[in-house]
Amino acid sequence: MAEQPSTAAAPPSDLKTRPAGSTEHSWCKAVPGGTGITVFALLLSKPPNISLLQNTLHKLQNSNPILKSKLSYSPTTNSFSYTIPATSHLQIQPFDLSSTADILRNLKTSDHNSVSDFHLIFENELNNNSSWVNTSDSNTDVLFASIYQLNDEKSVLTLRIHTSVCDRATGIALVSKLVELMREENGEGTKSELLKKMEVGLGIEECIPAGKANKPFWARGMDMVGYGLNSLRYSNLKFMDSESTRGSQVVKLELNKQDTLRILDGCKTRGIKLCGLLAAAGLIAAHSSKGLNENQWEKYSVVTLVNCRSILDPVLSPDFPGYYHSAILNTHDVKGGDDLWELAKKSYTSFINAKNNNKHFSDMGDLNFLMGRTIDNPSLTPSSSLRTSFISVFENSAIHTTSTVHQEIGLEDFIGCTSMHGVGPSIAIFDTIRDGQLDCACVYPFPLHTREQMQELIGEMKRILVDW
Repeated sequence: MAEQPSTAAAPPSDLKTRPAGSTEHSWCKAVPGGTGITVFALLLSKPPNISLLQNTLHKLQNSNPILKSKLSYSPTTNSFSYTIPATSHLQIQPFDLSSTADILRNLKTSDHNSVSDFHLIFENELNNNSSWVNTSDSNTDVLFASIYQLNDEKSVLTLRIHTSVCDRATGIALVSKLVELMREENGEGTKSELLKKMEVGLGIEECIPAGKANKPFWARGMDMVGYGLNSLRYSNLKFMDSESTRGSQVVKLELNKQDTLRILDGCKTRGIKLCGLLAAAGLIAAHSSKGLNENQWEKYSVVTLVNCRSILDPVLSPDFPGYYHSAILNTHDVKGGDDLWELAKKSYTSFINAKNNNKHFSDMGDLNFLMGRTIDNPSLTPSSSLRTSFISVFENSAIHTTSTVHQEIGLEDFIGCTSMHGVGPSIAIFDTIRDGQLDCACVYPFPLHTREQMQELIGEMKRILVDW
């Protein structure tokens, strides 16, 4: 394995087209159904110059070519590919006051009374897969940008990106660079290092270190059968409406600095990461929500997402664009009265043991196959819900620190996550430590689950985290 992080992974820089890898192919299949629309939204109190902003986005796409690619599908080979044009042609779509007001008027229902206009715009983008819903469309952009004018002072900038080319690390790096460059009139000057040219990387499967993905044929068969049988025994939250058309909604889980520091210290003392604690709080809250007898056990599944850039061959830099996450699925038996920290330790230990055994590499193909099977056969899941786990978490939290740049460009708030109303978990947690405070965007499929139902679940998770 290469010792130093690389900003360039084979193939060569003159590559104009490359086929999607297996994981990317899975996301390409998932997006038309509603899972895999990644959105970042920025609430701005200063009106951006759209022409300069568009120019900056062009430069970011040109320095990260996979983000300016065109997605194509071949029905003959049932495969997807990315074509990289020489230059970016992205056009920011503007929505003036009247257009934005019309959109918000259509979005506001009794379910949305307590939700801000910024949040509604974000969810609206999260549910917009019109560009990708028809896989037969060729040369479809993978990144779209819009500006919504909320009032005379405030606006919302949104980036909507196809997840096959943009995992959480890619999105965070892109937004961080954009924010830094927005104060530079031409996107260069002292921040030109942010526009360092990246190459078009291979799919994650092609970068797995030799031998790490090996698994005997019989073991692969046993694991596939095990995943399939276990999925039939998984417990789920109550499904409120499994018939209606679905969308993704988001509820926030936030803790103050004192409580955040307390739980982070608790994790450090016990040798675990925050992902184990968040998963445990979710499992306990889910069991509690059903009013079961304290001694009644239920089996829940947890998916932990691993950013693999630092353990690939060649090693990739933290901001290398593309989808380079893998997943580990574990199951846990939960009963009433379970101790938070014991369950957190158990959850994290199960995950880290699987990772140490290279399950994030060796099971990658199995999980991609099962994801595709579920998309093609929703009836394999309870009530055709397409739920493949109860909760998903990231191994490592995102870290964000507010800087003077944010004040200079008028950045008041931001949020980012990925839609989950197709195949996926009942709740996906995108956690950030923002200025020392835990800030989680919790995504769920609506109306399979309702905002009220998820607010109660997240409220119980918060109580569990604070009251231990």
